[in-house]
Amino acid sequence: MNLTQLRTQLQQSLTQDLPGREAQLKMSPLPVDWRRFSLEAPPNHKKSAVLLLFYPEDSGVFFPLIKRPTYPGTHSGQVSFPGGKMDPGDPDLVYTALREAEEEIGIDASKVEVLGRLTNLYIPSSNFLVSPVLGFLEDKPRFVPEVREVARIIPTSVLSIRQPEIQQRTSVSIGEGRELETPYFALDGEVVWGATAMILSELLHLLAQNTP
Repeated sequence: MNLTQLRTQLQQSLTQDLPGREAQLKMSPLPVDWRRFSLEAPPNHKKSAVLLLFYPEDSGVFFPLIKRPTYPGTHSGQVSFPGGKMDPGDPDLVYTALREAEEEIGIDASKVEVLGRLTNLYIPSSNFLVSPVLGFLEDKPRFVPEVREVARIIPTSVLSIRQPEIQQRTSVSIGEGRELETPYFALDGEVVWGATAMILSELLHLLAQNTP
């Protein structure tokens, strides 16, 4: 699949109802925290956005994941999409996703073609409501990680996440002696779980639709 084919396929899928919870649940940690799937997030939730940024490389299509540095916080050391909290001056969440990606991985946000958004996902542990934004670049970008926010950038091929063998299960410690049994994507030596895996699961569902 090349970039044009992926764009066309996702455009077709986005004209239909998004799978949302059905797809997200497939990669949800257990026991399921059903607060993720309530009709409305808590009134005091924080808005945020992440960018799924597709670009061509080696006749395939890739997107970047990032590994967060170790810090005293909920998402320390985790793998995620570039993105972050909506600032008061951001006009909308698409702008948030592009701004954060430019800050974190050094892309030129003005060159990104925004295709649409996947289903919002609430993260109870940090009280963020995450909006996943789909974007495209016609050329491979030169990534420049922001060292205070990004420990490493992980270029990931769309083909790789479609391989069944990378979907595995493990136990993850979440502090205070608590553990979750969770499905995850085994990507480049990393355990990609939680909200990131759930967003990838919805992407995979869309890729399974309209497949030639």
